[in-house]
Amino acid sequence: MSLRIGIVSLGCPRNLVDSETILSRLKNKNFSVGRLEDAEVVFVNTCAFIKEAKEESIGTILSLIDLKKQGVIKKLIVCGCLVERYKDELVRNLDGIDAFVGRLDLNAEFTARHLLTPKHFAYVKISEGCGNFCSYCVIPRIKGKLNSRPVESIIDEVRTLDRNNTKEINLVGQDITLYGADSYGRPMLHKLIKEILKNTKNIKWLRLLYLNPKRIDDRLIDLISKEERICKYVDMPVQHINDRILKLMNRNIAGSEIVSLIRKIRSKIKGVYLRTSVIVGFPTETQKDFQGLMDFLRKVKFERLGAFIYSREEGTAAYAFKKQIHYRRKKSRFDKLMLLQQDIAREINKSLLGREVQVMVDEKDSEDKNIYLARLEQDAPEVDGVVYVKSKKNLRPGEFLKVKITDTLEYDLTGEPA
Repeated sequence: MSLRIGIVSLGCPRNLVDSETILSRLKNKNFSVGRLEDAEVVFVNTCAFIKEAKEESIGTILSLIDLKKQGVIKKLIVCGCLVERYKDELVRNLDGIDAFVGRLDLNAEFTARHLLTPKHFAYVKISEGCGNFCSYCVIPRIKGKLNSRPVESIIDEVRTLDRNNTKEINLVGQDITLYGADSYGRPMLHKLIKEILKNTKNIKWLRLLYLNPKRIDDRLIDLISKEERICKYVDMPVQHINDRILKLMNRNIAGSEIVSLIRKIRSKIKGVYLRTSVIVGFPTETQKDFQGLMDFLRKVKFERLGAFIYSREEGTAAYAFKKQIHYRRKKSRFDKLMLLQQDIAREINKSLLGREVQVMVDEKDSEDKNIYLARLEQDAPEVDGVVYVKSKKNLRPGEFLKVKITDTLEYDLTGEPA
């Protein structure tokens, strides 16, 4: 009888794709892949992007080591980004780990996946590594330089998902606007999207995650605007708005260019929601710089936003920058920014009250059999808000329906079938 395998996947959707590929490899070797609670061998696919991610990875590993000592699991294998960065330290300081595996060479095998997402949506990783070298980011040191998958490999994968009646695919990469620059000599995202649309029919939502604002051009904006199946959702991390800070971050864009791009996107893409991320407390950030960021966010009103406290990571250019900011000051700025975004999100949600909107059902609520969790086209899975749909009728995951919004929460909505 083969050993039962389970996996804990930490961090971003890109890591999740790697975890799905690992499980597929093991299934092909006749291992039994199933629920984590039934597993005899557990893999932990770790994240090491920022301080909080490293702490989560270490905490998870320690918890699993305890389970191994108790005899609940037999083998424990740690893989991924944390091992790539700190393998020697982990080997020295952690007992009870059966193997450490760093960066995984999965590029040629992405079409073989044991999906960990619900059947109706999936992530498709179109590239690995990055070529931007932002001064705060350790990803190029962990993942290496940009490595784009061949178009043919991606199309094979999305055709398989389409045949399996997948309703939503989310294209992911460290920066998908760079796709193809390494292997084809120029960015090819526009062409790739057209090929995906041409080769699929059941996929109704195609979502583009992690677009670098420097490379969002008119051609891409027009494509998103005109193609009905591309989600009207632009995920473009700006990180800051101050020109001096942007230059120190090596973002290769000015604040005025970001403002102009936002204006253009909103004028050309009807009903678009903008998601961004910002970093607070970057070295040398003054109170005036931070206030400028707050004023920018108050004016622009991003529909979706994630904020990060600057994490000083060894191996990055910013690690050696002078005028590092004390954690308490960074945390204070973060808290103020998130309070502002809560008000903005509440205002945006209230604008939907009483309106009829289309949602896709994700799952039934675990506590109330008449409540379903659904999403707008403008909400990415796992990171954005949900719509709580009250319905006595049985709804299926992946089903699309019209709902009337009956109430608003801080980040979420409630509704009922229209």
